Amino acid sequence: MLAADMGRWPTIVADARHTNTEQEHTVTDTPITHRMSRVTASDGVQLHAVAWGDDQKTPVVLVHGYPDAHTVWTDIAHDLARDHYVVAYDVRGAGASDRPSRIRAYRMEQLASDLAHVVDQMLPGRSFHLAGHDWGAIQSWESVTQGALKDRILSYTAISGPSLDHAGQWLRSQLRRPSLSGLKKLGNQLAHSWYIGLFHLPVAAPLAWETLVGRYWPDILKRIEGVEESRPSPTRTRDGMDGIRLYRANILPRLLRAETGFASCPVQVVLPRQDHFVRPQLMEGMERWVPELSFQEVDGGHWLLLTHPAVVADTIRRMTQPERRKAAA
Repeated sequence: MLAADMGRWPTIVADARHTNTEQEHTVTDTPITHRMSRVTASDGVQLHAVAWGDDQKTPVVLVHGYPDAHTVWTDIAHDLARDHYVVAYDVRGAGASDRPSRIRAYRMEQLASDLAHVVDQMLPGRSFHLAGHDWGAIQSWESVTQGALKDRILSYTAISGPSLDHAGQWLRSQLRRPSLSGLKKLGNQLAHSWYIGLFHLPVAAPLAWETLVGRYWPDILKRIEGVEESRPSPTRTRDGMDGIRLYRANILPRLLRAETGFASCPVQVVLPRQDHFVRPQLMEGMERWVPELSFQEVDGGHWLLLTHPAVVADTIRRMTQPERRKAAA
């Protein structure tokens, strides 16, 4: 059990220009309206945003990770749109959004500002539930713990994405008070994060994506994650190449100069048991910064969104429906 390994867990989740188009999808015989918009970020970058469902229902915002685009959420969005208004967007450097070339354009503060501009346009003045996966979860911690949206976020579901500030605090604690078990945990996470060092090399990672990884990405997902058929993406190779800037802009600065941010909304951390990239020790001690914190272990790998979309949708609903959240407490 995870709890035995990690100790006791807490108890139990702008200035904008846009054009809109609408399409119809059918999920379990229910028509789902699909709207697309353009959002202008604070630095002029154009972001591609999408919404599903009835805009009078409870809003849920979904933020994708690397090297994905908003389409990684499609099956989950269709499911949630039966009883929610669902918003997702391509983060800068991915999908149909702009791809600024400067590393500093991908800093955490700018990513949080992007989310604020998206919700200000798509959900003006409204509170909402938030869910993120991988880098979408990592960047969303910034909005949950500080910034303009903190008081509008009703709940947060983080899937395979720790707060870099919390991870930096954990890393310091392991080095400040070293123990055999702590060093083993640290070594285990470093072994699963080998690719981060590669991403900081000037040429190697982008070249690998351009010449090899982009072409074989569906096969890689099938081999390591059991994804039988990943959704086709014409921007996949560019997403892999450009998204590397997320790592270069944020990993070392945040881990070395970790800040302290407190969440004021209920937070649910989803821990896939077979995650090859994010290990549970990065979540240790989070209760110090997140007063209302719950953990959900689920069977599956890092790309749980593709292999178990119904499980992910149900997990998010646990946070958006207060009666279910109370029942789980």
